[in-house]
Amino acid sequence: MSEDFFHHIWKYRLFDQLELKTTQGERIEILKPGSHNFDSGPDFFNGKIKIDNTIWVGNIEVHINSSDWKKHFHQNDKAYDNIILHVVNNADVELYRHSGEVIPTIELKDRIHERLYQNYIGFKSSNDWIPCEKQISGVPSFIINSTLDKLLLERLERKSFIIMNSLSLNNNNWEETFYQQLARNFGFKINAEPFELLAKSLHSNYLRKHKSSLLQLEALLFGQAGLLFEHFEGKYPQQLQNEYAFLKQKFKLQPIEKHLWKYLRLRPVNFPSIRIAQFANLIYTSDHLFSVILDIENAADLKKILNVSVSEYWETHFVFDKISTKKMKQLGEEAINNLIVNTIVPFLFVYGKQKNNETYMNRAISLLEDTAGEGNSIIQKWSSLGLSVKTASATQGLLQLKNEYCSHKKCLSCSIGNYLLKNV
Repeated sequence: MSEDFFHHIWKYRLFDQLELKTTQGERIEILKPGSHNFDSGPDFFNGKIKIDNTIWVGNIEVHINSSDWKKHFHQNDKAYDNIILHVVNNADVELYRHSGEVIPTIELKDRIHERLYQNYIGFKSSNDWIPCEKQISGVPSFIINSTLDKLLLERLERKSFIIMNSLSLNNNNWEETFYQQLARNFGFKINAEPFELLAKSLHSNYLRKHKSSLLQLEALLFGQAGLLFEHFEGKYPQQLQNEYAFLKQKFKLQPIEKHLWKYLRLRPVNFPSIRIAQFANLIYTSDHLFSVILDIENAADLKKILNVSVSEYWETHFVFDKISTKKMKQLGEEAINNLIVNTIVPFLFVYGKQKNNETYMNRAISLLEDTAGEGNSIIQKWSSLGLSVKTASATQGLLQLKNEYCSHKKCLSCSIGNYLLKNV
């Protein structure tokens, strides 16, 4: 039996508690198993038990065998001298405090249902897409929904760390940090890194100074992207080159390398050149975008702002100097939803936390509930298992469940896994 599983048994009291006694024959009642400690020190803090007629409050240690106490050298650590209870599967030795008093111990080896452990082993040894793939259809919807709600918040907290780190590097400049993260997500995974590097190489203040001219905005962005350093036949790219040459000198800019951009296996509408043109248009049509977003209360108004297209030149081009059939090339609904889910919502959530204002945090959740969920391969697989969800709030929870729990077989830390361990 693993120690993780035995901790789980104790934490959720999944053992027969009828006529429970210590190894010394004292009657014991578990009033509170304590708070699980994942750092150094006793396994459970602030437990509460009743031995005969005396109530004890304090820390509890959990081991497979009593002798593990000595293997872990707890006898040399004063932090363990005031343990109120030692919980073991097998009481193979008796333990004493430094005072000579016996440490109260309970043995659970005959009180744990064999089915629980067999279910646990079944999950741990599963080679399915998720360990409970064959059982999850039997989980009540309220358990799944409550799990996804919890995991959504967990996912937002994880994204918060990334934003907070970036915010710190930008001296708590929200506008600049938002601009950089928005640029990163305009790269949509494949070109996320070069897009972020582009934004970091070009301070938003430089763009703001020239936002009245779409030509100059494109010159700055395409130039800093490293895409203007070749011979062009067309008039427009030549104009961009001339503008950029002046602006590069003016702001003493250093562009990123052209080779960083990826085109392979991308549809032309997703080429970096088109995304940069759309990004330039978004900056051109909006001012202090993060401040504007703070005032928007619904997804529909947000989508109107993000529903940008490209300049006239890019309506007939996917790359410089190669004419294509005229097309508007607006940022599609899926791309807009992606920006809402991965940029705007996390920023609202973090801003609300930092300002201690739940209005923004609640608005972030509402935006996810009003936005269609992702249609990626992970969500499609969940759908095939019967978890067909429509909103981004639910799909974000499912992504967190798969990536952080199922893929690592953390069934003991999952509410769905807990239910199935007891009920399969």
